[in-house]
Amino acid sequence: MARKICRIIEGRIYEKDLDRIEARELTRWILELLKKYNEEWYRAWIIFDKYVKKRETEKELSK
Repeated sequence: MARKICRIIEGRIYEKDLDRIEARELTRWILELLKKYNEEWYRAWIIFDKYVKKRETEKELSK
């Protein structure tokens, strides 16, 4: 699954002809695809960020 998501994101970068991408945008893309393909992994990421990294990822990305 990780490789599939990586290829999709790589394709987006090439499609948009980006030289660089902000971490927030990259995280948004990854979480969007995780939610689509594996809701459990998505939830695990959100929980990890909340309790281990002390971040409110979903709130930060909605800005």
